[in-house]
Amino acid sequence: MPTAPHAGSAGDRERGVNLMTTLSADLVGIVEAAEASLRSVTEAESKAPILPGGWSRKQLLGHLIDSASNNHQRFVRASLQDSLEFPGYDQDGWQNVQAAQEVPWQTLLALWANYNRYLAHIITQLPPAKLDVPCRIGVSQPVTLRFLAVDYLKHLVHHLEQIGSRAASAAHQS
Repeated sequence: MPTAPHAGSAGDRERGVNLMTTLSADLVGIVEAAEASLRSVTEAESKAPILPGGWSRKQLLGHLIDSASNNHQRFVRASLQDSLEFPGYDQDGWQNVQAAQEVPWQTLLALWANYNRYLAHIITQLPPAKLDVPCRIGVSQPVTLRFLAVDYLKHLVHHLEQIGSRAASAAHQS
């Protein structure tokens, strides 16, 4: 299980707080940069597949909203328990049910940006003593709450780069 040292000592707790504060600030910077660059995407551009046969920008942003929603639940639930068992994510099923392709681009963009601003706040509130809580998602091997928070940003940047937000990846590297 990917993990960090046990968060039992004062030094470990402080490192956990510092990591979550840094992650939160990084998330806000990424969102601000991406939102600014993605506002210029037209409705027609947002509907077109990025690669032949692949998802559109709308569908990818819908996927990132799903990621925010699922991770919101994981972050809070893992903070309140000694371990977390959470269902897997059927990305194609979620796409079919939610039909992000039919939602106006600017609506998706505003929801995604504001949800992530709220998640940045939540990340700063994660109890340091809970950062090593084991979390099992579907049939995957358990990971820690700390790992989920760090991985959330990596996943976000990966898909923002696919959507075409170079500003987001630049913000993540600064």
